[in-house]
Amino acid sequence: MKRHIPNTITCCNLISGCIAISYALAGDPRMALLFIIIGAVFDFFDGMVARLLHVSSPIGKELDSLADVVTFGVAPSAIIFSELCIINFPSALEPLRLYIPYLAFIVAAFSALRLAKFNLDERQTTSFIGLPTPANALFWGSFVIGWAPMIESSKWALIIILAMIALSSWLLIAEIPLFALKFKNWGWNGNKIKYIFLLSCVPLLLLLGIKAFAIIIAWYVILSITTTES
Repeated sequence: MKRHIPNTITCCNLISGCIAISYALAGDPRMALLFIIIGAVFDFFDGMVARLLHVSSPIGKELDSLADVVTFGVAPSAIIFSELCIINFPSALEPLRLYIPYLAFIVAAFSALRLAKFNLDERQTTSFIGLPTPANALFWGSFVIGWAPMIESSKWALIIILAMIALSSWLLIAEIPLFALKFKNWGWNGNKIKYIFLLSCVPLLLLLGIKAFAIIIAWYVILSITTTES
């Protein structure tokens, strides 16, 4: 019986992703983001439980990736899709209004590619290469909830969002080392960048709430690119 527990938790992640998609397509990005976060919690615990129970299996790994594609790939794409459906279009692109929003699902495709690469890449045991899909999903949910209303007032809103889709898709598969929040010890040496990152997140969250997550993910990428751990 216990060998089914981790896969059950993984399926809860997948179901959370499906619920997030339904809310996103209904135009409720807040609830969509909530269920993405719930899915991330299940995603965190399924592997931990599998290791604790000593029931890790190849099927569990494959199921985990499939669930992640839904929760951290399709769900944020659905949030972007709904946003693209309501923003103002330049007059020259107005005839394409019915088609352009589907470009949002490029994020889902690159998320799937990112997860497939991660499963085969043995370099990513203690750090990441490319942006993790949960971070990308969190970025988009936070951006649409907190910052898109400001972007929507600009005549460049469509171009900005399409450029961000291209950038985030590239970051998912880019050969860019990004630190992971995994601690072998709690000392400052060897964990300096992680502590700087975590401490800087606190005031952002207190001041900005949900809006802070988009800034935090961007800060995470910038900090990873511009620093190396000693």
